[in-house]
Amino acid sequence: MPTPRWLARDAAERAASPQLHSDVDKGDGSIKYILSGEGASSIFIIDENTGDIHATKRLDREEQAYYTLRAQALDRLTNKPVEPESEFVIKIQDINDNEPKFLDGPYTAGVPEMSPVGTSVVQVTATDADDPTYGNSARVVYSILQGQPYFSVEPKTGVIKTALPNMDREAKDQYLLVIQAKDMVGQNGGLSGTTSVTVTLTDVNDNPPRFPRRSYQYNVPESLPVASVVARIKAADADIGANAEMDYKIVDGDGLGIFKIAVDKDTQEGIITIQKDLDFEAKTSYTLRIEAANKDADPRFLSLGPFSDTTTVKIIVEDVDEPPVFSAPLYPMEVSEATQVGNIIGTVAAHDPDSSNSPVRYSIDRNTDLERYFNIDANSGVITTAKSLDRETNAVHNITVLAMESQNPSQVGRGYVAITILDINDNAPEFAMDYETTVCENAQPGQVIQKVSAVDKDEPSNGHQFYFSLTTDATNNHNFSLKDNKDNTASILTRRNGFRRQEQSVYYLPIFIVDSGSPSLSSTNTLTIRVCDCDADGVAQTCNAEAYVLPAGLSTGALIAILACVLTLLVLILLIVTMRRRKKEPLIFDEERDIRENIVRYDDEGGGEEDTEAFDMAALRNLNVMRDTKTRRDVTPEIQFLSRPTFKSIPDNVIFREFIWERLKEADVDPCAPPYDSLQTYAFEGNGSVAESLSSLDSISSNSDQNYDYLSDWGPRFKRLADMYGTGPESLYS
Repeated sequence: MPTPRWLARDAAERAASPQLHSDVDKGDGSIKYILSGEGASSIFIIDENTGDIHATKRLDREEQAYYTLRAQALDRLTNKPVEPESEFVIKIQDINDNEPKFLDGPYTAGVPEMSPVGTSVVQVTATDADDPTYGNSARVVYSILQGQPYFSVEPKTGVIKTALPNMDREAKDQYLLVIQAKDMVGQNGGLSGTTSVTVTLTDVNDNPPRFPRRSYQYNVPESLPVASVVARIKAADADIGANAEMDYKIVDGDGLGIFKIAVDKDTQEGIITIQKDLDFEAKTSYTLRIEAANKDADPRFLSLGPFSDTTTVKIIVEDVDEPPVFSAPLYPMEVSEATQVGNIIGTVAAHDPDSSNSPVRYSIDRNTDLERYFNIDANSGVITTAKSLDRETNAVHNITVLAMESQNPSQVGRGYVAITILDINDNAPEFAMDYETTVCENAQPGQVIQKVSAVDKDEPSNGHQFYFSLTTDATNNHNFSLKDNKDNTASILTRRNGFRRQEQSVYYLPIFIVDSGSPSLSSTNTLTIRVCDCDADGVAQTCNAEAYVLPAGLSTGALIAILACVLTLLVLILLIVTMRRRKKEPLIFDEERDIRENIVRYDDEGGGEEDTEAFDMAALRNLNVMRDTKTRRDVTPEIQFLSRPTFKSIPDNVIFREFIWERLKEADVDPCAPPYDSLQTYAFEGNGSVAESLSSLDSISSNSDQNYDYLSDWGPRFKRLADMYGTGPESLYS
């Protein structure tokens, strides 16, 4: 069977088909054809009788350009091949069915302003999915639809270029281009696609700075502090970014040393500030010539003119009322600490800088002279001492002098005075420290037991020189001697041996110290020397004289043991007493009650809420002293009144004395009394009310014929009862 040849056209009709034919096929239907391979049965089918091959759907070369198939002829009856299988390739022929596409669009690009014609901006690229090897379906050309006459595009390469010279960013900084790509070499019937290109003109330094005005004028007060801002000026520059950065400088004028100008990097303004104090009385105005220039000029545009500009700034100084000014910023003065009160130390001077030249008055800021050591003459500025001075207390006084205008006291100037106090020899030398000196009982003659030094609060110009010696009374002592070491120290030496604590435990050695001042001063300092028991190395062990005179054989350890035994015995005694106390408690106290909170019950009634006589001591005159029952008053008595008591009149003082005596005797003879003071209750309320009970609980149900009319005579307090139980016409129960 010969290999078929077939070219299927893209998007061709399904009827287009090749035919397979076997030489064995006689046309009687005994041969059938089968097809296998890529797309068999799904894309391509074969007529088993005739061998015609048909496409079942539309073909697209861009999806698959080639199909490899296999065909075979079979005996219809035996289904056996009558010829070997043959393989063939179907190639899809391309047609122009895909338009060019800009896969990277839309585009953005930038080009410097003022670029020459033909400057490349950006290249655009369109792709066509058609077969570039077959016809012109994939041959693309470019053209510009929008953006002329400023830009052009190369038809074959798609490179966009500038088409006009001197394009100015300051006039227009952005352009929108529309680029078309068309296949079939741009011929009619070709397909096309478009994209947009945004071109931005980038800035170049093609514009010099320019001041909006030729001159400026500013008014400033003369009191404006140094480094204050006087004015801000700005030169306009149409450029942006680094191309608009500029420097300012003062190129001329009479204020070169008074003012300076610097650039604000954020706003590109020129900031004029003061370098020195202004003085209206000295100069009333200044004129400055200021230049602004770009930092980096582009040489290509220097022909356009200088990239700088100048302007004139006039500064008017305004007069203000200024405080007085001192002739010096600091006045150093010296005075001896021995100077007398009222002596002159020095003078300060201040003046009013204004044209009025107002008189000045002086005073001292007492916050800087709290102790008021100094005074100042209000008119002359002469400073004098007001108190005695002591260099050792304060060597330097820093005070502030205030100068006020007489006509305007609110204007205050400040001057500073440093007064140094000069030293005199007014302090005697003394021991440098409190010495704790000891001498061993076994010390040898000539042994150094202490080295002493001295201090002096004064500060002589040549330094201190001290001289040590024993006082006249101590010179001939037989115990200790002194050696002046000539280096502001002295050594204390022993003169003998055999020091004994039991004989003398402490020695007092007076030492005479003299300084080298003029006149010299001296002092006597007493050195306390204790006699101690020392070990073999000379280290003091015990310096207590009392410890030495303890009886022989009774050491400190034995004494401590004795004290421990005594304390142990005391603890045992306290424990025994406490145990006995706890055993007796049930005999004295009721288990449910506490001696400190007893309630004694009596069956006597009070006089009611309005009975103000309830605590009248006269009620104690009628007592029933129960002498038979000896009841402790510090526990709750269990008293049952079987009958109303009888009354016996006894004098007041006798009643109380006898009552208290009985209670004391009961407590003294009671064997169960606790071994501590107890609370004895001696207060009692009496033995009943004279009026007896006034209760009305049983009055209503009583058949008694008792007459209660007498209640009306008892006053307004009993009016309610009289109304309830009386027999009068107003009685409630009549």
